[in-house]
Amino acid sequence: MRNLTIATRNRHKTGELAAILGPGWSVEDLAGRPELPEPEENGATFEENAAIKALAASRVLPGLVLADDSGLEVDLLGGAPGIRSARYAGEKASDGENRDRLLRELAERRPAPGQPITARFRCAIVVAEEGVALGTFSGAVEGRIVMKEAGTGGFGYDPLFIPEGFDKTFAELDAEIKNRLSHRARAMAQVMEWLKEMGRPQSSDLP
Repeated sequence: MRNLTIATRNRHKTGELAAILGPGWSVEDLAGRPELPEPEENGATFEENAAIKALAASRVLPGLVLADDSGLEVDLLGGAPGIRSARYAGEKASDGENRDRLLRELAERRPAPGQPITARFRCAIVVAEEGVALGTFSGAVEGRIVMKEAGTGGFGYDPLFIPEGFDKTFAELDAEIKNRLSHRARAMAQVMEWLKEMGRPQSSDLP
């Protein structure tokens, strides 16, 4: 069993990444480490914020540490919410509050009837060890936004996002399907290939 710490307290994200990694990994996160302060995510890009989180955790925790920073980019809003996706409605906003703000802003823009509201989920992942960034990886999935939530699975903006080639939101799709095509899955595929090239222990169970 290989060990990996994910620098997050978001159990939904931990569960999704653990499912992508497969059963060959023992995955922990920071939910049980309240003594560790949360670093200020003041980067200008997803990559910079992922590095901030990975480096901060890897300085105090042993072994490989993985951090991701991800978000939704809506073309009609000029790429917003972008790196502020998790805090779009405020620093302590819930997923529902963030979705509500997104829908309000889209309604104010009055998208043309029948015109898709194009968007993408983007993810950056940094793997670090002992305060050193070992690799940076990225993935994205194109799609469109719907103006009414659909589905109860997933988290974040999943109930509003339909990936390209599908007619259901991420929140409606089976978790196995989502974990094959999501932005995180695409970034994690690069992580797993990197681990293989570096000679690191890695799982062959990536979907």
